[in-house]
Amino acid sequence: MAESWSFLDTFERNFRPLIVIELAKGTKEETIEWFTKRIEDKKANGGAQLLVKPLVTENGDENIYLVGASHLRLLLGAETVGLVKECHDNSMRTFTYSSRKTFKDFADDNHNFLTMAECQYIIKHELENLRAKDEKIIPGYPQAKLYPGKSIVRRLLTNGILVQIFPLHDREELKKLRHSWYGRVKVGYQPLDEIRCYFGETIALYFGFLEYFTFALIPMAVIGIPYYVFAWEDYDKYVMFATFNLLWSTVILEVWKRICAIMTYRWGTLLMKRQFEEPRPGFHGVLGINPVTGREEPVYSSIKRQIRIYLVSLPFVCLCLYFSLYVMMIYFDLEQWALDYHEENESNFSNLMLFVPSIIYAVVIEIMNRIYRYAAEFLTSWENHRLESSYQNHLILKVLVFNFLNCFASLFYIAFVLFDMKLLRQSLATLLITSQILNQFAESLLPYWLQKRHKKRMKKRVCSLKTDTDLSLVEQVNLEKEMGTYFGTFDDYLELFLQFGYVSLFSCVYPLAAVFAVLNNITEIYSDALKMCRVYKRPFAEPTANIGVWQLAFETMSVISVVTNCILIGMSPQVNALFTDSKTDLILTVALVEHLLLAIKFIMAFVIPDKPRDIQIKLAKLEFESVEALKQQ
Repeated sequence: MAESWSFLDTFERNFRPLIVIELAKGTKEETIEWFTKRIEDKKANGGAQLLVKPLVTENGDENIYLVGASHLRLLLGAETVGLVKECHDNSMRTFTYSSRKTFKDFADDNHNFLTMAECQYIIKHELENLRAKDEKIIPGYPQAKLYPGKSIVRRLLTNGILVQIFPLHDREELKKLRHSWYGRVKVGYQPLDEIRCYFGETIALYFGFLEYFTFALIPMAVIGIPYYVFAWEDYDKYVMFATFNLLWSTVILEVWKRICAIMTYRWGTLLMKRQFEEPRPGFHGVLGINPVTGREEPVYSSIKRQIRIYLVSLPFVCLCLYFSLYVMMIYFDLEQWALDYHEENESNFSNLMLFVPSIIYAVVIEIMNRIYRYAAEFLTSWENHRLESSYQNHLILKVLVFNFLNCFASLFYIAFVLFDMKLLRQSLATLLITSQILNQFAESLLPYWLQKRHKKRMKKRVCSLKTDTDLSLVEQVNLEKEMGTYFGTFDDYLELFLQFGYVSLFSCVYPLAAVFAVLNNITEIYSDALKMCRVYKRPFAEPTANIGVWQLAFETMSVISVVTNCILIGMSPQVNALFTDSKTDLILTVALVEHLLLAIKFIMAFVIPDKPRDIQIKLAKLEFESVEALKQQ
């Protein structure tokens, strides 16, 4: 590996821009010169050994730079980040430059061996690992302190010198992807392999889960329609439907693990070793020595962090939960008012008024969820977590707890306090449909409309500058840097998580929930594809082997659904008629059935392997070969 770097030449005749770096306007010349030199410097001198060129705009500004790399540099970078590729014997192995000839589709003149997403991921990794050597400050900015081992890019970002780094779109590839993905309405699978090649594994895995979840909902929807048509008021007949729902929720989550393993093995991320996590860009503290790396970096007391979490964040979350319950009680007052109005004035208008409180409450829930999200992000950032994974876990926990209570507390109250099944059905339907409409508008339609307006203004500028209306590289960069930033799949998974709750928690009351979920997800696939290709900047690829903490969140929701459905079944008149003498026997029987169903659920989860047998064998074979290789050394 060391020998490979020594002969690496950064010269590349055909410069291919892959990443855009935007510096703040008015950035000092000495800062720009120092930063670009560090990007171009050889690895032996602490540089990234990449190619960088300024993008000169029509007004002469030079605050935007394009970054690329030679083919050889990218191959060596692929080895550094541990990319896994397919070999000629159809096995998946970690790529090494020395054994490059053993990999399928590799040729010295084949520049498509690495996907563009992989190339951009490699360059991002190298830029983030540009570290200060002997510098104490960023040249030109005495207040921006540096210390040996500090990430230069992260310091530039936190000091506002570096505005943003983003990967460029490939217009030809994007056009092909759009056509095969959402260019025409069709019944079929998404081009997940093409999505993965263009956007990376994290986004491809989200769309794979969205597609799988939509197909998994179809049996629930098909069974739910006749229940809706023929047994609308007869809740006793929903016992079988609820039982099927409980088994269904377990099976689909376990089968997803197997499908996920198949996809990520084919993509190579199932075998990728986890990278050592560096401190978050926003992490701060006093300088100290990291006992693991031995490098000098900020150190922050874990006791101070725990104090912030338990004495500030936790009380704030509890206060927000209390406020959510307070708003819920106002909603029930509105429901009572609408009911009284309907009884006094029985008309078509009064019938419509019965749905108004639920619609208003659904809108308020969405607004509260979004406001709370900003507060949760601020608090989690203020807690000063060192690692990004720790930050994400604390953020997800805060958001899930609030969203769960905010969205489902009213349904639990109606079901188990008011015992009003008719109101429960009405509220569930209204909350589900309204939230779906609002999410589609806020996440896709509105951003698309705003982006389309911005693009029209850009095209007018292009037409005024030149006769050729095709976007040049300058106009492409200027257009893309103004696009919104895609902040990851968090909100997308959260939407599916809440939808899963609406479908599974009270399935025996409103079987049509699965039907509306399927219809929403079909449009969601197209609208999410549209926003990825047309609304947002291209995100960096992030290798991943699964959907992470969301798998646990969905499994927890399915356990809660067992409890809620068992209680609802126990409340039905038919079951109550069997226990006229003793309500204690009824409670004990319901608890016994609930425990049996949970036992069946956990047994099924244990019996169904997370990985198919053939993948287990391939993984075991690779582990055996690595052990044997270590013995020979």
